[in-house]
Amino acid sequence: MATYEFTVSVRTQYLPEQSDPERTSFVFTYSITIKNTGTVAAQLISRHWVITDANNHVEEVRGLGVVGHQPLLQPGEQFEYTSGSALQTPQGSMVGEYFCVAEDGHQFEAKIPEFVLSLPRTLH
Repeated sequence: MATYEFTVSVRTQYLPEQSDPERTSFVFTYSITIKNTGTVAAQLISRHWVITDANNHVEEVRGLGVVGHQPLLQPGEQFEYTSGSALQTPQGSMVGEYFCVAEDGHQFEAKIPEFVLSLPRTLH
């Protein structure tokens, strides 16, 4: 039986050299690994992000692919990329989904688990 699943993992990093706390600009990178843990080859077509800062300011981002790519992943293959986000607060979070199409035409969403963007040593 065919299964359709991408597993997503995330690593984050604060970039002090690109941030300006006096101007409430905090820049973070996030590195994403997307792995096809299903049994059918599938392509990542588009993304949807919900970015929330510590003041509950919400920004939604939608777009085709990721960093200019729409990777086609065979079962067991993975794709990694790094992108970034700037917040007006030293903490925030991101959550979202990738919209995917399997080679047999089946459409599915791959959930991106919520992750925290935070300056080092600011969470207890």
